[in-house]
This record gives sequence, C-alpha cells and structure tokens, in this order.
Amino acid sequence: MERTIIATDAAPAAIGPYSQAVAVGDLIFCSGQIPLTPAGVMLEDDIVAQTHQVLQNVRGLLEAAGSSLGQVIKATVFLADMNDFAAMNAVYTNYFPQSPPARSTVQVARLPRDARVEIEVVALRG
Repeated sequence: MERTIIATDAAPAAIGPYSQAVAVGDLIFCSGQIPLTPAGVMLEDDIVAQTHQVLQNVRGLLEAAGSSLGQVIKATVFLADMNDFAAMNAVYTNYFPQSPPARSTVQVARLPRDARVEIEVVALRG
C-alpha cells in the first residue's frame, strides 16, 4: 500500500521529525496534536481552550486528508493531569456528539511544550 503524507496550514506544522498525518489505504493516522494554533502560538494554560484548539487542529488535518471528525475510529487522549478529565471530556463530547470513536485516556508525566492535553486519532478516509 502507498503512504500519502498529509500536510496542511489548517494545523500547526510538525515541531519535530514527523508528519502531521499519514494516509495508508483507507486509514488516516494523525500525529498527536497539542494546543498550538496553526500559526504556531501556544494557548494559555486552560484545559477547555487547549482541548478546543487540539480538536480544531485534528479537524483541520482530517479535512486536508479528505475526511472528518465523524470518520474517527480511535482517539487517544494524553492529559498532564487526570483532574482535567471532566473538563476535557465536556469539550470532547461537542466534537463527537454521535457515535463517538473508541478512546483511551491516560495521564502522562509531561507533554511537549508543557501542554495540558494532546490528542491523536486514526480515521477512515473519505
């Protein structure tokens, strides 16, 4: 199967040696998104605003790949503090109101740029 690198200005540029997303066959693998704006500005230390930005970045990547949030089949959420779970979840629910994808949520010791949340997804293409 052929790999297609997905790159878009609708999400922040990669901050390391990785692609924003990669499509293989009918699947899209999005790299973890942190709360950087597409211009590369880190949002303030507020879990609600950060979660919105992260999911907007994910949406931008998926749309650039010809997909949408409704096509996400698996999400992984990384939190710097599990006490932010309820607030993150309230925002997340707005982006996946029907038939939400499978999901894992874990607390990690630290995220890039000291973000409070990072989310990666796998979605169907098309």
